[in-house]
Amino acid sequence: MNDTLTQIIVLVPSLIIAIVFHEVAHGLAALKLGDTTARDRNRLSLNPLRHVDPIGTLLVPGMLALASGPIFGWAKPVPVLKNRLNNPRFGMMAVAAAGPGSNFVLALIGAVVLGLVAPGAEVNAAGEPGMLVQGLYFFILINTFLGMFNLLPIPPFDGSYILEGLLPPSIARYYVKLRPYGMALFFALVAVTWFAPDLQILQNTIGVPVEWAMAQYLGVAEAIAS
Repeated sequence: MNDTLTQIIVLVPSLIIAIVFHEVAHGLAALKLGDTTARDRNRLSLNPLRHVDPIGTLLVPGMLALASGPIFGWAKPVPVLKNRLNNPRFGMMAVAAAGPGSNFVLALIGAVVLGLVAPGAEVNAAGEPGMLVQGLYFFILINTFLGMFNLLPIPPFDGSYILEGLLPPSIARYYVKLRPYGMALFFALVAVTWFAPDLQILQNTIGVPVEWAMAQYLGVAEAIAS
């Protein structure tokens, strides 16, 4: 139980930071592109209380950690009005990409800090790392996973808006019709991942780019630490 509680203490703050910056990045991108809705509703604040969803940001990740399941969560979405963007088609793609982009930047910052605080040490979560090193490792992992996961082209993930903007308008009209069923598809993915772990769906999809990105970030940390 102590190990589980330690894991929660390490994971939950990292998840909150990752989610808050992710949502604020959406709002800032929308503001730059003409939509002031997020600013008007005071959603550009880094105060977690303005973004935290008690279920998606706290309860679900905590329960998954206790059950040794995959850790993920969500926040209250930052409101973006497509018709207020200067270029709605490009704007929605840019706003969507800003969220995962912020997570990749946070992961890079975490890698730099990890290299600075762990000179000459193994910069990974194996063995018996100190809580700070362990926390930074999982901070990098959570941001990398969250960024990659949100790039999945499943509504309402950010990847769906990027794909919608890249598709020809004639095809995009049909793709948009999947949006009302997005959460059902998401929970179906979660259910399959949870009840059929042997299929290794996440490992064989986003697991590949996550592992590649983690190798790059840890390479940065090791280069700084050496």
